[in-house]
Amino acid sequence: MKNIVIFGAPGSGKGTQSDKIVAKYGFKHISTGDVLRGEIKNGTELGNTAKSYIDNGQLIPDSLMIDILASVYDSFGTVEGVIFDGFPRTIPQAEALKAMLAERGTEVSVMLDLEVPEEELMDRLIKRGQISGRADDNEETIKKRLTVYHNQTSPLIDWYKNDGKYTHIKGTGDLETIFADICAAIDRA
Repeated sequence: MKNIVIFGAPGSGKGTQSDKIVAKYGFKHISTGDVLRGEIKNGTELGNTAKSYIDNGQLIPDSLMIDILASVYDSFGTVEGVIFDGFPRTIPQAEALKAMLAERGTEVSVMLDLEVPEEELMDRLIKRGQISGRADDNEETIKKRLTVYHNQTSPLIDWYKNDGKYTHIKGTGDLETIFADICAAIDRA
C-alpha cells in the first residue's frame, strides 16, 4: 500500500492532481478541505468549530484533524493507496501522521511538493472563487492563507527531506506534464 502526501500552497493543484492519481491508480483520497467543508455544510459541531478557523484563514487544531483522518483512513479497509491532500500542514501534524500510520504498520511512501509561484496562486484562487463561489477564495482570505502556509507549512519541506520522502514537482505548465512527473515519483516510491 502506498500513502501519498500531496503538498503545496492553496491553489497549487492538489485536488486536480489527486483526482488524476485516483483515476490512474485507484487510490483513496482524503482531502481535509472537502471533509471539513462537508462538516460545515452539515452544521456539525466540528464543522462550526472548523468554520470559525477557516473563515479567518487559520488552521484548525491538530487533534481534531488527526481524529478525523484516522477515522476516514480506517473506513477504507484494504486499498492500493491513500492520498493525503491538505494534511499534514505543520511538523507536529507530520509527526502525528507518521505515528498514526506506524500504528497501522505502514508509512508515508512519498511527499509530492507542487511548487507554484505566489502570483499564479493568487490568480488561480481568485478565478476558482469566482467559478465555485467558495467564500474562502477572496483576495483578503487568500493572502492570509498564503501567509499561514509560508509561516507554518513550508517547514514541512525540510522535515520530509530529512525523512527521505520529499519529491519536488513543478506545479506550473501543462497539466499532463505535471501528472507525468507525479506518476514517476509514485512509481519510484
